[in-house]
Amino acid sequence: MYNLEQLNMFVTAAKLGSFSACARKLGKVQSAVSQGIANLEIDLDVELFDRSTRKPTLTDQGKHLLSFAEAILMQKRELDSTAKALSAQQESQISLVVDDSLLKQRYYDIIFEFEQQFPSTSLRCFTAASVDIPHLVRDGVALLGVMLSEMSLVTDVDIRYIGNLKFVPVAAPSHPLSSLAQVTPTDLVPHRQILIQGLNGYHQTQLQPISSRQWSANDLRLLENYVIQGLGWAYLPKHRADELALASKVKLLPVTFDYKEWAVPIECLLKKGESLGPAASWLNQALNSLLPD
Repeated sequence: MYNLEQLNMFVTAAKLGSFSACARKLGKVQSAVSQGIANLEIDLDVELFDRSTRKPTLTDQGKHLLSFAEAILMQKRELDSTAKALSAQQESQISLVVDDSLLKQRYYDIIFEFEQQFPSTSLRCFTAASVDIPHLVRDGVALLGVMLSEMSLVTDVDIRYIGNLKFVPVAAPSHPLSSLAQVTPTDLVPHRQILIQGLNGYHQTQLQPISSRQWSANDLRLLENYVIQGLGWAYLPKHRADELALASKVKLLPVTFDYKEWAVPIECLLKKGESLGPAASWLNQALNSLLPD
């Protein structure tokens, strides 16, 4: 019966193009590689290499079986990595819930770095409105949470401040508010405001209703599309507002009551008393760099 060593010889020889190069790479004598591949061919009852030329080349059957051999070796590496992680008490899975206003490039950079550091740990990520995140962390649906500050709703969780996210008011270019040189609170009141509202019915405490008419969504992309369609005005994270304004999909409203761009505190959450394994500890610390100083 063939073994993993023979499969490794087969794959290495195929990639390097010679048995001698394979032997050098694997630290073996060439005769051992030649014999190992020959034994593999006997076990498989397939000729993997054409040896009629000076350098052996893959046969059609060899080309077809190469990907299967590579897959088996990759699964072996993953098995070894997972077993090593488990023996080191590394988590098999962790979960993270994030307010979707925070899905900036740095977030994806952190997730990529996490995958490089902990390839054997499964990461379950999902988004939610900030007002829903404390309950998701407290109830164990997510281990870690990142959200806009919601102090009045935070119980039974540990929180830490990691920075600020700027918000600006916007409307579609065709919206009546976009034609004003200055926008006062009185100007906003009669126009529909689009707000983020959690599944629990609460609005975000940092972005309370101003207008007498409101629509709500629990997803930032849905809110953005409502604004783009001219259905109302809203506060958007500045990085998203700038992108949409550059594409002429929204206009920033020159409001008179915000001397500076509104910066909302951002916090990381962890259930009180929760102990973290190495992967979760790494991610928990990495999230501190989510926002620029």
